[in-house]
Amino acid sequence: MSAAPAGPEDIDRILAALADPTRRRMVDMLRDGPMRAGELAAAFDISGPAVSRHLRVLRENALIEEEEEGDDRRLRVYRLRAAPFADLQAWLEEVAAFWTAQLSAFKKHAEGKSRKGKGAKRK
Repeated sequence: MSAAPAGPEDIDRILAALADPTRRRMVDMLRDGPMRAGELAAAFDISGPAVSRHLRVLRENALIEEEEEGDDRRLRVYRLRAAPFADLQAWLEEVAAFWTAQLSAFKKHAEGKSRKGKGAKRK
């Protein structure tokens, strides 16, 4: 069973979560594979509670998921979730297709005007 395509509200939430450079850097780090919270925190010059808040925003917007490691509930591993990034990519591809069509139409229009202008000068 496949999930419903992302709606505008979903894209808004994804973009809002990724608007912060610290969260984008966390996402970049997680592209290499799952990491513990402590490993992520070590890469930043911010407090532990601030790291937790950033991870919570990413988790609440379904960009990452957490899993407890072993029997110790304090050890949590974070990994990226593919679905929201696929939704974001699909939306960006729609935007790119729109601009490609717009630029193609503009080019066709500009080339048509250019040919008409050259033809008028020859008469």
